[in-house]
Amino acid sequence: MDKGEIIEGKVDWKGRPAIKGKHGGMFFAMLSLCTAGFENMATVALVSNLVTYLTQVMHFGISDAANQVTNFLGTGYILSIPIAALADMYLGRPKSVLLSACFEIVGLGLLAIQAHSNNLKPPLCNLYDPTAHCIKVGGGQAGLLFLGLYLVATGSAGIKATVPPHGSDQLEEKDPKEARQMASFFNWYLFVGGVGTAASLTLVVWIQDNKGWDLGFGTSTFAMIAGALLFILGLPRYRIHIIQKVNPLIEILQVYVVAFRNRNLKLPEDPEELYEINRDMEAAPETEFLPHRDIYKFLDKAAIQTTPITQQRTPNPWKLCRVTQVENAKIILGVLPIFCCAIIMTVCLAQLQTFSIEQAVTMDTRITKHFHIPPASLGIIPIIFIIGLVPIYDRIVVPFLRRITGHPFGITHLQRIGIGIVLNSLSMAVAGIVEVKRKEVARKHNMVDAIPLIQPLPISVFWLSFQYFIAVVADVFSYVGLLEFYYSQVPRGIKSLSTCFLWFSFALGYYLSSVIVNIVNSATKGITSSRGWLAGNNLNTNHLNLFYWLLSILSFLDFLVYLFLAQRYKYRPIAQRGTSTSKVSNEDNKEREDIEVHMGEVIE
Repeated sequence: MDKGEIIEGKVDWKGRPAIKGKHGGMFFAMLSLCTAGFENMATVALVSNLVTYLTQVMHFGISDAANQVTNFLGTGYILSIPIAALADMYLGRPKSVLLSACFEIVGLGLLAIQAHSNNLKPPLCNLYDPTAHCIKVGGGQAGLLFLGLYLVATGSAGIKATVPPHGSDQLEEKDPKEARQMASFFNWYLFVGGVGTAASLTLVVWIQDNKGWDLGFGTSTFAMIAGALLFILGLPRYRIHIIQKVNPLIEILQVYVVAFRNRNLKLPEDPEELYEINRDMEAAPETEFLPHRDIYKFLDKAAIQTTPITQQRTPNPWKLCRVTQVENAKIILGVLPIFCCAIIMTVCLAQLQTFSIEQAVTMDTRITKHFHIPPASLGIIPIIFIIGLVPIYDRIVVPFLRRITGHPFGITHLQRIGIGIVLNSLSMAVAGIVEVKRKEVARKHNMVDAIPLIQPLPISVFWLSFQYFIAVVADVFSYVGLLEFYYSQVPRGIKSLSTCFLWFSFALGYYLSSVIVNIVNSATKGITSSRGWLAGNNLNTNHLNLFYWLLSILSFLDFLVYLFLAQRYKYRPIAQRGTSTSKVSNEDNKEREDIEVHMGEVIE
């Protein structure tokens, strides 16, 4: 693609055709990622310290606060799907980014106002003092708290749903140079997010713990404002994806509806008899054609022609679907098992954002005689490692592995995800061992009933860095691997929704975490003195170590299921456009599968 050439399917902010060399490119892709970095700076501190804020300021119990955090995170992730659909169909991605930023700014502002005003929160009280009678937040105060939190969740969902696809819009896959840059894009997305997270876990958390929650939330508000302003600076030079007139999710839903409606019909022996538009007469140049595959045959019934189709009459899509439409539905169905395996990974991650913070509150947080690390900032250690690792991985490790494996990404997406699942199981096992050590120290020094923060246990908070380190390295593999996998596999029409598969699995994982906590407490209520493994406000009398080991076992079982599924996964077939007249067969895709599917070879 030469400079000055019009970029197909992209326009500028005034609706004019986007021009190569004038609009987009790696610089503007990175500029849009800076918005995501500032969003991380604004929200990671909130998430990391939210359990502490809810228990110490709003007087929730520990398990209730942990569930509120996971519900908050789950809602934030699940909202990314409808927001992405709205961005594609009505608003466009740049408008969606800016509207999402506005929601987040207002939400953080409300939290700052509530934290500043004594009339908008419960009276001060030490929740850990058994003689104190703390009043839990309620009424209008609770309404203001949840309004602020869920405005932040909505804004964060919009940023996550629209910034990555908008950034990838700045790079054109048909251009060899930009195609190579696209391969690094999601790695740099993780890097920029890591920088924002580092700033959040150091500066913002320190302000929250030492200068006040109001100033902490205020700092987050200004960070989000800075991210929005940076995004606005790039508006005149962005390549903007043209809003789609048809919802591709509806097209996939149509396949399932029609297949169910035709469930009693018999499939033709020859797949060529299934309905597909005429490539030469009816197809637009950018119309995709996928070959028929002999999998999930029950969906093929959506393409059974019961009456002859003429060129003058377009069939009702709720009564007849084309083969390519059916194959796209098959792709989504094939991705779902991998998607389900990612849910347990999020359950493990949720514990590091809730119970591990409560562990840190009970421990010695001193680094020097006069400096204490805030418990919520402990994650900075692996984040610093990530910031250093991503450039090394992208510039050194991937090229090295590429020479060995011949795969453009060094290792396959499925291999990268599998490594992440194993490390998740290991992180929970290590977390259980560290919790046993922490409780032994409490018993040995007769501090089982010690008040957190006021009477810290004589054990360094850096013991927790082991579980944090392993978990975040697991996140590097699984997080980027899932993003790459979804982006490469989903149908072209829903590329912008591809990242939402990851956020949706996160949402279900956080919700499942709340469910598991409640089930575990109910199941162990009658067999523990604390009335449940995770019940009450004293971690020294709870059985958090057993809960961690339970999650480690579940994660390992999840890995075994994942291996079975990954070995049998068939990659998305190569698509052809309407301008091509050659027939696409399943054999044409064998070379691609030979290159990409290495998981089975590694297992053997």
